[in-house]
Amino acid sequence: MNGHDRQRDPALAQARKRDRLRRGMYLLPSLFTAGNIGAGFFSMTETFKAISGNAETHLDWAAIAILFAIPFDSLDGRIARMTNTTSEFGKELDSLADAITFGVAPSLLALIWGFHFLPDSVNPQLRLHLQQAGAFICFLFLMGGVSRLARFNISHDVQPRNPGRPDRKYFVGMPIPAAAGLLAATIHLCYGIPVQAWWIAIPWLCLVGLAGFLMVSTWRFWSGKEINLSRRHPFQLLFVISIVLYVGLRYSNVVFFAVALVYMFSGIWARAAYSWSRRRRKPTDTPAPEAGAAEADTFRTL
Repeated sequence: MNGHDRQRDPALAQARKRDRLRRGMYLLPSLFTAGNIGAGFFSMTETFKAISGNAETHLDWAAIAILFAIPFDSLDGRIARMTNTTSEFGKELDSLADAITFGVAPSLLALIWGFHFLPDSVNPQLRLHLQQAGAFICFLFLMGGVSRLARFNISHDVQPRNPGRPDRKYFVGMPIPAAAGLLAATIHLCYGIPVQAWWIAIPWLCLVGLAGFLMVSTWRFWSGKEINLSRRHPFQLLFVISIVLYVGLRYSNVVFFAVALVYMFSGIWARAAYSWSRRRRKPTDTPAPEAGAAEADTFRTL
């Protein structure tokens, strides 16, 4: 073996080592995606168990599982970008995971929690209508979620109908994890106790339908992509994050619901504020009458 081959062998071995490391790094974001799918599967099993007995506990755990899956969904993409291990396979797997965990699981949970346990004391006709309407609206929520995922996958640099600041990035339509989190946080706020009054089932019907509509809308929602986890941060930020995590976990019922509600209304408020400011800036379409025409009109009225 000549000297040139001896010099090339270490470089070749180093390149092969980097390739092996890179193939291994693909496993890291996929593990978070698998955790996302696992949380969705656990939520569905808990929802089915609630039908047979101990509904409060099982429904609450089903909602917690969906809320627990949201950080997994946020981290798999960020880790893939930080480690430069993004791939088309990972994107498709992430979309399928979101369809299961934030589409199928919350729609089933919303249906069972909001309409299945309506008591027999409710008017039978009203009870039947509410259950049928609930099944239809929950199906629309599922369709809105998967349509939102499909639009996100095929869109490139799409802009919302109400554009925001040019230095910030926005989601077009409410992201499906946020919509699912809104439903799960509402159920967790009630400790999983199912709806047993028709006058509560009606607002729940409206909330599920509103979440489905916001997903397919073209309104802007804050994406949070300005947060850079790979950049250096002050050490004091660790204490702030620790306090926020403690408060969020200790008072999860109230905190998660408040965060989900504020996020939903932020998109609605941004759309309403944009429409209001646009109407104020819009010039009048009717031109001012000319002086001669005004005098002629005055003369004819005399």
